[in-house]
Amino acid sequence: MSDTSKRGPLAGIRVLDCTGVIVGPMSTLLLAEQGADVIKVEPPEGDLMRKLGGKAPADAPGMSPKFMHFNRNKRSIVLDLKSEEGREVIQRLAETSDVFVSNMRPRALKALGLTAEALLALNPRMVHCTIAGFATGGPYDGAPAYDTIIQGLSGVAACLETVLGEPRFAPFVLTDHIVGIIAAQAICAALVARASTGEGQAIEVPMFENAAAFVLSEHLGQRTFDPQGSFGDPRIMTPDARPMPTKDGYICVSANTDPQARGFFTAIGRPELMEDPRFRNVSARLANVAEYFALRAESLRAKTTAEWVELLRRHDVPAMPYHRLETLLEDPQLRGSGVLTQEEGEEHMLGLRHANRFAGSGLPESRRAPRQGAQTAEILAEIGYGAEDRARLMGDAA
Repeated sequence: MSDTSKRGPLAGIRVLDCTGVIVGPMSTLLLAEQGADVIKVEPPEGDLMRKLGGKAPADAPGMSPKFMHFNRNKRSIVLDLKSEEGREVIQRLAETSDVFVSNMRPRALKALGLTAEALLALNPRMVHCTIAGFATGGPYDGAPAYDTIIQGLSGVAACLETVLGEPRFAPFVLTDHIVGIIAAQAICAALVARASTGEGQAIEVPMFENAAAFVLSEHLGQRTFDPQGSFGDPRIMTPDARPMPTKDGYICVSANTDPQARGFFTAIGRPELMEDPRFRNVSARLANVAEYFALRAESLRAKTTAEWVELLRRHDVPAMPYHRLETLLEDPQLRGSGVLTQEEGEEHMLGLRHANRFAGSGLPESRRAPRQGAQTAEILAEIGYGAEDRARLMGDAA
């Protein structure tokens, strides 16, 4: 593959990114890392995550760690969309963009003239994606939402209550990630449709409905067939579904299939358990999941993590060490695959690179997240603004 071909499968697609915080930037990050030209439109005060996402280096204000990791490979333009000049610029950008993405509420989109109706009238080939807290038409339509609101409402926190004994939010913005990924997939699907029809379309990606479907597809369980049936996958909804202690730490083991269970019983020196009525097949182990997990936990205390990983792999049983955040940074797979990198430059930092690879189109070289408004002048020039107008608009947005 020549260097010139390493542009990514979305090379040539321009994305107008009017998102902030996490759910929207997660979506446009995926598009940017697959080669799209993502223009991040920021208000004069900048994306909230520049300040809320952790402490920025003294010589790089506004470049918080979380902002850096969710906004790689993008360009930044500062526009005051409440001004007439800012709205004129965004409309000109919309005329040359393939995709518009926003997580503003409908009322704000309407006030700024950025609804699907308005932008598709300017550019009928545009894919207009709105990431909303809730789908239109329901009683929550237009209500504000953040990840914790959606985790609590969609049943994510309740699943953790089942396991931990009290409602808890997952210690990462789980639903923001999930919905951001879904939005990127929906945008790509609409781009494929446009290749056939020549027409753009509007997409609505609601956080609550997607998160609720994520939970229920996993844990609707026997309620699927029986109004009185039980919720949940018992292999997951148990306090014993966790990393298990070894002689010197913890290990992660998954022995779900019959061959894997037989391999596990052989590895622990208990081959007779293959014929135990409680464990002899998948259905039996599911019915006796508590006993099966207890047996595994008791057996794994006998050797070190490294000894178990080597022995279980020999018997083709999925097993890996347990990482804390500190040891995760030293994982040889992350380093070897290039997902985790040590970057030099203006800010010395650990960098992240998208894990997926495309053999036919490659991926663009990973670029750091942009300083606020760093590409304002070049983007304005690309849509026809002369030097005098660029200076005026940049002064107005400051």
